[in-house]
Amino acid sequence: MLSDRTEFSSVIGEIYDAAIDPTLWQRALGSICAYVGGYSAVLFWHDAAAQHAQALYLFNDDPAYTRLYFEKYLPMDPFFPASSFIDVGVVRGSNDIVPQAELERTRFYKEWIEPQGIADAIAVNLEKGVTRSSFLVIRTDASQGPADDLMFSRTAALVPHLQRAVAIGRLFDQARDTERALTETLGHVEAGVFLVGADGSISFANDPAQKMLADATLVRKEGGELHAAAPAADRILHEVFAAARRGDASIGVRGVAIPLADSAPDRWFAHVLPLTSGRRQRAGHGLAAVAAVFIRNTPPNAPPPLEAIAKQYGLSPSEIRVLDALTKVQGVRHLADLLGLSQATVKTHLHKIFRKTGARRQSGLIKLVAGI
Repeated sequence: MLSDRTEFSSVIGEIYDAAIDPTLWQRALGSICAYVGGYSAVLFWHDAAAQHAQALYLFNDDPAYTRLYFEKYLPMDPFFPASSFIDVGVVRGSNDIVPQAELERTRFYKEWIEPQGIADAIAVNLEKGVTRSSFLVIRTDASQGPADDLMFSRTAALVPHLQRAVAIGRLFDQARDTERALTETLGHVEAGVFLVGADGSISFANDPAQKMLADATLVRKEGGELHAAAPAADRILHEVFAAARRGDASIGVRGVAIPLADSAPDRWFAHVLPLTSGRRQRAGHGLAAVAAVFIRNTPPNAPPPLEAIAKQYGLSPSEIRVLDALTKVQGVRHLADLLGLSQATVKTHLHKIFRKTGARRQSGLIKLVAGI
C-alpha cells in the first residue's frame, strides 16, 4: 500500500504530465478521485454572462446525464452563478453554496442529481475571469457519503498544482504527446517559455522569451542564467528551480504564479513546471533542464456585475440566481420554468431581493444589473 506522501507525489506527477499532454487528464482525474475519495470528477469552464459551459475533461461520468446537463439542465443548475463567485483556490462543498433542503426542492436535484446517486460534491475555482471560471468538481456516491474533512484537506493540497497545470495546459496543442509538446511546440507558444537548469541556466528560450530578455523589463540574462528584474520575484524563481530538481512535490505552492510586474493595463506572471518526474522527464533530460518557465500577461480582473451586487446587498446564492434569470426572462411563471423552481419559491426569493435592494418592480432589478 502506498504511503500518503508517495500517493500524493504520484497524483501531482500525473497532473503535471496532463498539463502538456491533455489526453492524460482523464487518468489524472481518476487518480485525484482515488486520492481524495470521490467516485467521479469533471474539469470544466462556465461563462455566467453567456449561460454556457463546457466539460473539458471527465472521469467516470454518465455520458447520458452529461449530455442532458448541457442540453437541458444547465439553466436549472442552482449552483450557478454563485459558485463562480468563490475565491480562486478555495475548496467549497455543495452545502456551502446551496443548503441541502433547498437543493432537494429543485427540479435539478430531483431529475439530475438524485437519479445518478450523487451524495455530495466539492468544487474549487481554479481560474476566474470577469464572467468565466474554470472549475474542478469531485462527486461522492452513497457508499462514500458526504465529503469529510480529509477530502477537503487533500483537495486543498492539490489545488496549487492544479492551478499551475491549468494555466500552462491551455498553451499546448492537445494533439501532441508530452515529449513532442516540449521539443516541437514551445517555439510556437505565445507565452515566453524558458527551459532552465537547477541554477537557472537557460538551455532554451522561444521567440517571445528572447524578446523579453532583450527588453530586460521583466526578466534578464546574467551569466547565462535567467533572472527576474524584481529582486523578490528573482529569489522565488531560483528557490523553485533548485527545488524542482528534487521532484514535483518539492516545489509546493511556490511557482504557481510568480508576479513579475503589477502595472496597468496588464499583470505579468511566471509559472514554473518541473521536468524531473513523470513523462516530462524525457523531454527535459536531453537539455539538462529541470524546469520550464512560462511567462504570460493577465488582464486585471474586476468582479462580475452579479458578484458585485451580491456582495453589496448581501444576496444569497438562490437570490442572485433569480436576479440573473431576470435578465433573460420576466414573469414569475417564466422564471420558475427556467430555474426549475416552484412559482411560490420564486416569489419568496423576489420579495427578499426587493427588500434587500430597495427595488419595487422586476424592471427596477433589471436596471440595477444593467447599471453595474
